[in-house]
Amino acid sequence: MIKREELIKIGVFNKPHGLNGELSFSFIDDVFDRCDSPYIVCQIEGIFVPFYIEEYRFRGDSAALVKLEDIDSDQEARMFTNVEVFYPKKYISEEDVVTTPRDYFLEYLIVDEFLGEIGRIKSLDDTTVNWLFEVDYKNKQLLIPANDDFISRIDTDKKILYMRIPEALLSL
Repeated sequence: MIKREELIKIGVFNKPHGLNGELSFSFIDDVFDRCDSPYIVCQIEGIFVPFYIEEYRFRGDSAALVKLEDIDSDQEARMFTNVEVFYPKKYISEEDVVTTPRDYFLEYLIVDEFLGEIGRIKSLDDTTVNWLFEVDYKNKQLLIPANDDFISRIDTDKKILYMRIPEALLSL
């Protein structure tokens, strides 16, 4: 069974395009084009389900038209309207980690270079322009900006994000 922590969110299917099962896709990351996974994942009725892409073509910098295998009519494609699309982390190379959405780091341990272990990233707050890692720190919820300037090193094998967090953020 596929688990949420094994995935990164890359976008959402909007609505069918045409009559042959093609879907309009708004994406926040084109990792599906850069990396080599044989499938994408959609959450259907609370379960993460893999779907194979038959073909796709870009429609600008953040949109594409996608044809999934075995989805051959606009009626079949309608079930994907407003469905979030995810990509399996295991197919993302270390070089691509830097350009992936920040939810790649869910469950990573944040280690500050001065204070040591801060905590595990529980979720991501993307309601503002600056994304925030949500971490339990000293029995409080702490919001840490997912800012490249604060990240000093990433250990993908051990799932550790080494950071230089401004002291003022930790004392809020």
